[in-house]
Amino acid sequence: MCGFISILGPDGSDVIQDVLTGLLAIQHRGQDAAGVVTYGDKFQAKKGLGLVRDVFEQRHLERLRGHIGVGHVRYPTVGGNDDVDVQPFWLDFPVGIAMAHNGNVTNFHELKRDYFPAKTPQSRLASNCDLEAVLYVFASVLIQKRADRLKVDDIRDAVAEVFRTVKGAYSVVGMVADAGMYAFRDPYGIKPIIVGKKETAEGTYYACASESVVLDVAGYEVIRDLKAGEMLWIDKDRTIHIVQVGETPHRPCIFEYIYFARPDSVIDGASVYETRLRLGDALATKWRETGLEVDAIIPVPESARTAAQQMAENLGIPYREGFVKNRYVGRTFIMPNDKERRSSIRHKLNPIRVEFEGKKVLIVDDSIVRGNTMTQIVRIARQMGAEKVYIASYSPALLFPCPYGIDMATKREFLARDRTIDQICTELGCDHLVYQGIDEMVAAVREVTGDDRKFCTACFTGDYPTGDITESMLADIEADRLAASSS
Repeated sequence: MCGFISILGPDGSDVIQDVLTGLLAIQHRGQDAAGVVTYGDKFQAKKGLGLVRDVFEQRHLERLRGHIGVGHVRYPTVGGNDDVDVQPFWLDFPVGIAMAHNGNVTNFHELKRDYFPAKTPQSRLASNCDLEAVLYVFASVLIQKRADRLKVDDIRDAVAEVFRTVKGAYSVVGMVADAGMYAFRDPYGIKPIIVGKKETAEGTYYACASESVVLDVAGYEVIRDLKAGEMLWIDKDRTIHIVQVGETPHRPCIFEYIYFARPDSVIDGASVYETRLRLGDALATKWRETGLEVDAIIPVPESARTAAQQMAENLGIPYREGFVKNRYVGRTFIMPNDKERRSSIRHKLNPIRVEFEGKKVLIVDDSIVRGNTMTQIVRIARQMGAEKVYIASYSPALLFPCPYGIDMATKREFLARDRTIDQICTELGCDHLVYQGIDEMVAAVREVTGDDRKFCTACFTGDYPTGDITESMLADIEADRLAASSS
C-alpha cells in the first residue's frame, strides 16, 4: 500500500505546494518514506526515509520548482528500507521520464532474474523496488519514438507493453519531460486512481491521485476514476486523452473500503464512509445471533470508528471511546516488522479506565491480521478491570497472502489460519470473537456501489483475480517480507 499524486500545471507555475498538500492527505497510506520529483527545465528531486513532514524542509521547496510534479509516500512490499528504493524514480536519458506507483509487481523477481538480463545482458536493476521494472519496460517503448513529438498512440504502446510484461496490481502516474503527464491502472483495476482538475487565474491544473481526499484538500474537483486497464495522457497542449488499453474484468481491492482509504474518500464512485456504515449494520446482525449481552461498544481507533458507531446504534448499545490514540505514532499494520508493531501499540493507544471497569465490552476492529495489536488491546482491557472482553471484526478472517501490495505476504503471519474460533479466542485472550461473513461484506459494499460489481477478495478466499499467481511468486514475496521483518 502506497500513495501518490501527480500534478500538471500551466507553464511557468510551481506545483510543489499542491503536491505536498496531497501527500500529507495520504500519509496514512505509507509512513516509511516520501519523495517528490518536479520538472521545469530539468528534473529536481528530494526523497528520504520518514514522514512527509520529516523529509521536506523549506529549502527543498525553493529548489523543487516546476509546472509538473510527482509525489509518493511509501511502505515497503517489495524492496527494503534503503534510500535507493524510495519513489518516484526517473530517467534523464535518452527520454526524460518520472514515475511513481501504488501496488506490487508479482513477477518482479522473474523480470529481475530473467527478462532484463535477456533483453540487455549488461543491464542490472539498481534497486530492489518493483517500480524500476515498470519504468524500464515503459521507457523501452518510448525510447524508440521521437521524444519531442510524442502522441497518445505512443503512450498507449508503452502502457500496452507494460500490461504484456508486468504482472500484478499497480496504479501508475508520471511525466515525460517537455511532453506531458500520464497515468494508468492495471488491467484488473485492483489499485485505485482518480483524476481531477482545478481552474485558477493562471490556468488549469490537472491531478491524478490514489484517493479522492487528495483532490479535495488540494482544491481540485473530481473528473473521474480511471477504469481497469485505462490510461490517461495529457499532452503539452493540455488535451486530455483517456484510452482503454486492457480488456479484463474490473476487480478492485475490497480492503480499500475496509481499512486503507480515509473515510472521507470516494473510491470508484463509492463513499468509503458509507460502506463502513453498511459494514457496521451487517456486523450488528451477525453479533445479534450470539445472544451475548454487552455494556459498551468500543472501537479500535481510527478506522473502526464508523462501523462501530453504526453497529452500536443498530444494536441499541452505548458507543464509547475507550482508547485515546496518540496521533503521532504510525499505523501499526503497515510498520515494517513485528518488533516495531509490538513496541508501538502500547504507546499508540491509552485506555480510559472508566469505560472498562466492571463492564462487558465489545471491541470492534476493521480486521485482525497477525493478532499482535488485538492481543495487547485485550490485555489492556483486562488490566482496566473489564468483566468480559468480546471482539468483532467487520471484515472476515484473513487467511491468504496478498501478492498485490498489502503487507500480508507470509502464510505464517495470519492469526486465523488453521485455527478454530475457540483457538483464536485463546490466542487473543478474549471471551468471544465474531468475524464478518464474506458474502455479507461484499453485499454491504454493494449497497453503496449500487451495482453487482465483483471485488478482489483474495486475502479472504485465496481466489486471485489475475489468475497468474504461482507458489513461486508467493515464495519470492514471502522471502522479501521475512528479510524486511528481520532487518
